[in-house]
Amino acid sequence: MMLSLNNLQNIIYNPVIPYVGTISEQLKPGSLIVIRGHVPSDVDRFQVDLQHGSSLKPRADVVFHFNPRFKRTNCIVCNTLTNEKWGWEEITYDMPFQKEKSFEIVIMVLKNKFQVAVNGKHTLLYAHRIDPEKIDTLGIYGKVNIHSIGFSFSSDLQSTETSTLGLAEISRENVQKSGMSQMSLPFEARLNSPMGPGRTIVIKGEVHTNAKSFNVDLVAGKSKDIALHLNPRLNIKAFVRNSFLHDAWGEEERNITCFPFSPGMYFEMIVYCDVREFKVAVNGVHSLEYKHRFKELGNVDTLVVDGDIHLLDVRSW
Repeated sequence: MMLSLNNLQNIIYNPVIPYVGTISEQLKPGSLIVIRGHVPSDVDRFQVDLQHGSSLKPRADVVFHFNPRFKRTNCIVCNTLTNEKWGWEEITYDMPFQKEKSFEIVIMVLKNKFQVAVNGKHTLLYAHRIDPEKIDTLGIYGKVNIHSIGFSFSSDLQSTETSTLGLAEISRENVQKSGMSQMSLPFEARLNSPMGPGRTIVIKGEVHTNAKSFNVDLVAGKSKDIALHLNPRLNIKAFVRNSFLHDAWGEEERNITCFPFSPGMYFEMIVYCDVREFKVAVNGVHSLEYKHRFKELGNVDTLVVDGDIHLLDVRSW
């Protein structure tokens, strides 16, 4: 399953706020909650709470409290409530919500944290303090209009075997059998069928917390030409693209509306080969196009991934 916001289940439309509802399935790693709505002009605060139960007295534990505030400072406060006691606040000042504007919140449950994106842009990470398997209730409170709540119950990240679907790993002995097995880098694999229009490559990984950069390269094995060099540089927030042809780098392309990577975040990067260009999307959001400079696409037969990431999964079709 790709990180897609289209195949949502159990959609609730226009719920009355405050909303408290049971979540029909367990939120396993890879599950998404997608909340679409609108911030009213008189907002002071609202919150989305992932709860264990819905009891008011004693108050149900809140595994993840996501609380945008609009009073003195615009910020998002995250916290956990256990036995009616709040823990320490984690505050994000980079505020994606605006009064009288629509929003889409995507909460992704990962093995060791929640990852939140707002309007397609990575917003924050929150490490689990209570086991997320305890979550069975969603609460939305405060001054906010909600158009829809949808769920995607995926256990896609549960698989302990890394899949290299559509690729033959060249350095096969390096796949470790750890809890969430991770491929050691540099990862190099041969595509089962060569590159061409309609081909798709998906790379799933997690950026190191102190990452500087990483790279994804599509290589013509015989000539060692690099048809596509994708090089996100987190230290300067530049997403560099280039080609290495005839033993020389070409001109870098860097223009981008929004740098899609952040330290510690989980990502799914999709590279799609079109007739005239490669298209790249990150976490379901289109990021860039790169016009083909290396025209013999059929000679592109190798994928190389390296740098400051945990590589979790690579697929090609």
